[in-house]
Amino acid sequence: MDYGHPLEFGAFITPAAATPEAPVLLSQVAEASGLDLVTFQDHPYQPAFLDTWTLMSFVAARTDSIRIAPNVLNVPLRPPAVIARSAASIDLLSGGRFDLALGAGGFWDAIEAMGGTRLTPGQAVTALEEAIDVIRALWRTDERGGVFTDGRYHRVHGAKRGPRPAHDIPIHIGAYKPRMLSLTGRKGDGWLPSLGYMQPGDLAKGNAAIDEAAESVGRDPREIRRLLNVGQLAADPREFAERLARLALDDGIGTFILAGDDPNLLQRFGEDVAPAVRELVAAERGTRGVSAAPVRSSSALAARRDGIAYDDVPAGLHAIEPGDFGYGDVRATYMRGGAPGLVLQPESAEQVGQAIGFARRHPELPLSVRSGGHGISGRSTNDGGIVIDLRRLDEIEVLDAGRRLVRIGPGARWAQVAAVLGEHGWALTSGDYGGVGVGGLATAGGIGLLAREHGLTIDHLRAAEVVLADGSIVRTDASTRPDLFWAVRGAGANVGVVTAFEFEVDEVGQVGYAQLAFQVDDVAAFLEGYGRIVESSPRDLTLFLLTGGPRPGQPQVVQLYGVVDSDDPDTIIARLQPFAELAPLVQQSVQLTTYAQIMGNADLGPQHGAGEPHSRSGLIEHVTPAFAAAAARMLQSGAVPFFQLRAVGGAVADMAEDATAYAHRSANFSVAALGSHPDRLDAQWRALAAHVEGMYLSFDSSERPERIAEAFPPATLARLRAIKAAYDPACVFRDNFAVEPAADAAVSAHAAESDAA
Repeated sequence: MDYGHPLEFGAFITPAAATPEAPVLLSQVAEASGLDLVTFQDHPYQPAFLDTWTLMSFVAARTDSIRIAPNVLNVPLRPPAVIARSAASIDLLSGGRFDLALGAGGFWDAIEAMGGTRLTPGQAVTALEEAIDVIRALWRTDERGGVFTDGRYHRVHGAKRGPRPAHDIPIHIGAYKPRMLSLTGRKGDGWLPSLGYMQPGDLAKGNAAIDEAAESVGRDPREIRRLLNVGQLAADPREFAERLARLALDDGIGTFILAGDDPNLLQRFGEDVAPAVRELVAAERGTRGVSAAPVRSSSALAARRDGIAYDDVPAGLHAIEPGDFGYGDVRATYMRGGAPGLVLQPESAEQVGQAIGFARRHPELPLSVRSGGHGISGRSTNDGGIVIDLRRLDEIEVLDAGRRLVRIGPGARWAQVAAVLGEHGWALTSGDYGGVGVGGLATAGGIGLLAREHGLTIDHLRAAEVVLADGSIVRTDASTRPDLFWAVRGAGANVGVVTAFEFEVDEVGQVGYAQLAFQVDDVAAFLEGYGRIVESSPRDLTLFLLTGGPRPGQPQVVQLYGVVDSDDPDTIIARLQPFAELAPLVQQSVQLTTYAQIMGNADLGPQHGAGEPHSRSGLIEHVTPAFAAAAARMLQSGAVPFFQLRAVGGAVADMAEDATAYAHRSANFSVAALGSHPDRLDAQWRALAAHVEGMYLSFDSSERPERIAEAFPPATLARLRAIKAAYDPACVFRDNFAVEPAADAAVSAHAAESDAA
């Protein structure tokens, strides 16, 4: 039976303590010889051997590409929760180069020593199966809550998940007897026996038992790799290669692991034997028509969503499906759960074009484009649709130091951007949280902690590389495709996917960062006072307000936080002092720091949001008494646990209203309200809506058709509709505040763009 696995070759090295550097050097020889895997026996009770975990960690640090595994790990002497975290740790530290191989071991009397009874062979198999379940559960960090299992031999009650491995660590099982073979078929990723312990025909019998067990639980037997420890290399490498080729073709062995500590033999095995085996097997597979082993398991294939042509994903385009190991880390965003049918992760503008082309062939499915995945508006994920995830387009490059011109990919996070720019004494205003991705913010506007002094993020954009709805890649700036450049700055999600931004950034040194908390009895008066002081303050101050509904029995607390762009402590205090007089301070922190340190407040790891929070957004010129009173009533209702005012104005208003698709330049404040109950939120927002004009797209989750006219003034919307007709007449980009293309504008708009180009 040939299972069609790609052939791999490894080494089985003795972890000798007498010469501790020897197994490390042999591992490096194995890597240099082209071997795929290096393994070590696990006998922690043997004083002549190094501890296997410690050795594997050291080898991982001293090698670059070879995978590392125990051969096999003695589970009775290592609690499964400890195994899970140790394995994940090595995998993370090695960049995904760890495989786990487990054996039932011969020391289940350790359980007896802890108050249990000596285990029979059958009970030992049950204990190993429970251990595998615990290990895999602890690796599933996308699931919420702790791990609870009530096994007979292994119990965990509320164990915290994680860390998550760098890749889907396979679990191979060292097995010979029927119960162990059955466990391998049901739950193992590989079978790892040693040829020296087997009789003729044992491989075929073992394969048959594993295959039967796999099929009994709906698995494809080809999912299970067959590994084999083999003895010393024969004198004639060609003869040895022919023997291994027969084992691959007749007994399905996909991985051969040579036991031995002779560096010359390891070199010959990697450089002579392995290529010969591959050549022999490939030639015979070609005549037999053997199909390759499946890349995805049966359970993963069963998780596919209807209506998606998964097999038509362009070659080379990284795709994550619902049943894949990494799916849990890409399905949701920072605040919102999701269940997309496919997540595509392009690595170039060309691959973005391929991803758009694939989405174009599925017009009935939702399409989300994601940069960082903060996604308050909810447009970065979906249910059953396609997500184009730009996280791999995360380059940050200085193009011209004299002009402070930088090129930034949409998948970079603002914390990373701030860190790179900070090395030059520069900064680019960019929201208030470093975990946000560049792409979404830099096409919607970008209301950041330097906004009143330096404007919006889009005001610093000098050029962009955009992939259009037809998959073509274009450059746009003030003189090349100027209408497209205008639309990208404030409504970019309508016209294409930006794959690179060119920004002209500012010189920004040390700044004052303030975090102030007030006990507020009169919320309306406080809001009005905040607005009045912000508007009268010099532009070097940008301060945001954050609060929520009152908590029973607790005073109302309002927070202010933001930046004074000065390195002079007296200036910083002078700017903040008027706010300190609004209400009693209950907490305060004012630091002299850098913009990069402020934006370094983020967790850049996977996002596991759940549920569906709802948000509403608006823009106002002033915090009037009527607005403040309406906001106070909204907060008192308890329907809004999150309410924010962001200061804009200042430099934001220096740009003409029609200079970019982000209009409403006269607004001094952006308003956002979040709640978990859309009906209650909407009911309260209606009273506030009478006082606002426009909205900030990234903070509004509403899908009401009329929201488009609320977001864009009539002249802006008319121009957007014409540009939409020119660049996306079929509305490929239809799921993120999409405007309707003008019915009669396609030809004229396209001609105008061609003339401008």
